[in-house]
Amino acid sequence: MIEPKCTLDVQAIRKHFPSITKGRIVTNNAASTQPPKKLADLYRQLSPDYENVHRGQSTASREMTELFEKAYDTIADFIGAPSRRNIVIGRNTTEAHNLVMYSMLTEFRDGDNIVTTMMEHNSNFVPWYAMCREILPKFARNVEYRIVNVDAETGELDLDHMASLVDDRTKLVCASGASNFYGTKNPVKKIREIANASGYRQPNGERKSWLLIDGAQLVPSTYVDVVDLDVDFMSFSFHKILAPFGVGVLYGKEHLLEQMNPFLYGGDMVGNGQVSPERVGYNELPWKFSAGTPNILGAIVSAQAFRILLDLALNPGEDVYFMSDKKIEREAVREAMDRITSYNCSLTERALEKLSEIEGLQIYGSKVAKRRTSLVAFNVDGRSAHGLAEALNEFGVESRAGCHCAALAHHSLVIPASCRLSFYFYNTLEEVDTAVDILAKIVREDIYAKTPFPFVQALAGS
Repeated sequence: MIEPKCTLDVQAIRKHFPSITKGRIVTNNAASTQPPKKLADLYRQLSPDYENVHRGQSTASREMTELFEKAYDTIADFIGAPSRRNIVIGRNTTEAHNLVMYSMLTEFRDGDNIVTTMMEHNSNFVPWYAMCREILPKFARNVEYRIVNVDAETGELDLDHMASLVDDRTKLVCASGASNFYGTKNPVKKIREIANASGYRQPNGERKSWLLIDGAQLVPSTYVDVVDLDVDFMSFSFHKILAPFGVGVLYGKEHLLEQMNPFLYGGDMVGNGQVSPERVGYNELPWKFSAGTPNILGAIVSAQAFRILLDLALNPGEDVYFMSDKKIEREAVREAMDRITSYNCSLTERALEKLSEIEGLQIYGSKVAKRRTSLVAFNVDGRSAHGLAEALNEFGVESRAGCHCAALAHHSLVIPASCRLSFYFYNTLEEVDTAVDILAKIVREDIYAKTPFPFVQALAGS
């Protein structure tokens, strides 16, 4: 059994989450994590003083603008970005990928290619599919997407295959930092080396492929430093980091964001007074990618999720970082995330051990907890994945069934769906035991849900 290197005070942490004090067993955290009470309270506390940002001279507008801009600083500090100029705030990870695609659309030359992988979330494949198959062909431009194989047993990327696909016409390499199906943590630095070796000539003279990392599963669970990883772009969503307010982030190297076209046009992305019949000038970074009125309160509160994450991991019960001006130091982030990683690993190992004891159950991805994030997808011979999730729900365990938006991986394995348990640092080993013991009982006693959701009934009849 893996023992966490750094102990989290999990019982103290759990007191901050209404869903837990309500008695829910939440094991669908890879889809969305649960919000701590302080974040929901903060949203309500800010509401009476709400005002638009960058659009008023009132005290309320100035104070709201200051909080909004500080949110960018908090996000930059947590992931190790040089400044707020590297941060684009939008709705979610999917929008971040679409931003990169549409902003770079006109830069793809006939004969270029883009390399992605068979483990990608739909949001990091479908935009590139649409670009290559539906958008650019309308302009008589031929751009190819290439897909890297994944080892069916280990769930790991075939890096040799990736290297063979990346060539001097590969403009962009897109890969998950961690898979939301296999759980695999990918070697970002090795992928960076492959992208660097392509020799592709970018418009600014760089001779390499740019690298986009989908960090939706990586950032919530692992210490990330975007400068150290040398990624050109990284995306993630706050709804997987304690904050369900419809906020996602794209990190980009400043010189790339400077040269890219805007994604959306109008509103705050326009330079002050720089609109005439002959010319429109764009705002400075990061506001160049902030068209219209943003999700102001959502952005402010979501950024505070990083600060409360530090407090919960390092000093639960104390507000050292939350709603303070305390600088977020890299070592504090590393210590907090290392604690979370280690603890999550212990949850994953317990789940892998107990799941492997259930007859007819197949686990997808590595059987080594240290190589995974804290999720396990599986199927049981003769049982519907949706049926298992429905039965678990009737016993009070919240899981997920489906393809988890990892349709490519399910297609490659020739399976229609899988069931998934996913954990976060507020879960306990006892909850893991309960979830798997109930699953074992469902399988052993051939239990089916009495009241399945309508869409599950439809699937069963199709």
